[in-house]
Amino acid sequence: MSILIINQGRYLGHWVTALTERRPGLDVRVYPDAGSPDEIEFALAWNHPLGAFKEFPNLKCIASTGAGVDHILRDPELPAQVQVTRIVDDNLTQDMATFVVAQVLNHMRDLHGYKAAQNTSSWKQKRYLRTQDVTIGVMGMGVLGSHTALQLSQLGFKVLGWSRSAKLLEGIGAYAGPEELDAFLSSSNILICLLPLTKETANILNKQTFEKLPQDAFVINVARGEHLVEEDLIEMLDKGHLSGASLDVFRTEPLPEEHPFWSHPKINVTPHIASVTDPASAVSQVLENYDRLRNGEDLLNLVSRTKGY
Repeated sequence: MSILIINQGRYLGHWVTALTERRPGLDVRVYPDAGSPDEIEFALAWNHPLGAFKEFPNLKCIASTGAGVDHILRDPELPAQVQVTRIVDDNLTQDMATFVVAQVLNHMRDLHGYKAAQNTSSWKQKRYLRTQDVTIGVMGMGVLGSHTALQLSQLGFKVLGWSRSAKLLEGIGAYAGPEELDAFLSSSNILICLLPLTKETANILNKQTFEKLPQDAFVINVARGEHLVEEDLIEMLDKGHLSGASLDVFRTEPLPEEHPFWSHPKINVTPHIASVTDPASAVSQVLENYDRLRNGEDLLNLVSRTKGY
């Protein structure tokens, strides 16, 4: 049984090396050089060409190379019989939490503003926020969101979590469902989006959502660019209702050079680096699922197509 890597826009050598070093003799192929399509039963994928999977009649499993699977599930020609899995990795989880904490602290001490002041040799001290001054709201309480919320709570922040169904974690305020969203938003001075991208969550970071946040709220999006209505964010920043935003994900990546986010003084832009899968760390679970598939066993980290995660 062969493993096909189909991974547009990312360097593939690390995955090939990780797989073949851990399992010498493993038949690893890189799309489009797939060889005989009938021999492909397991695919490792990120941002594949839509419709590509229908080329492989015996495909049984598509493993995302990251925590998200929206890039797979959006394919209208995704074979119905194929199982989809995702990466759940301690390094990936901790990297996300560390990045979010950094963005929160950067905002509270306005380090972004001081960097801009340095460029004009401006010496001007500003008041800063303390942990007791803010409540942080985390949208999406899956593996990444829950761990991030707990890390922030351990730093002394009051943290709220909102998700499809309530996640009860010690020290974290639990909100769930559309009926509790307004109450969650109204208390969130810093809003962090770690939601999976589904039909229900697409465009959730919009003007109506932002208006329900407290005055001078700050927004961090490390989930998917499609969660954010870009023009609504700019409008609410320019009106002064939002104090700023840190964005790591975008509708078009790389972010086009002419995009207004680059030059907006209240927006921090990073190039989708909050949490990047390390093949050397994640390869074990990929190979375990490869073995489970061969043995007819249940797969780890299986995705529900109905829920979208």
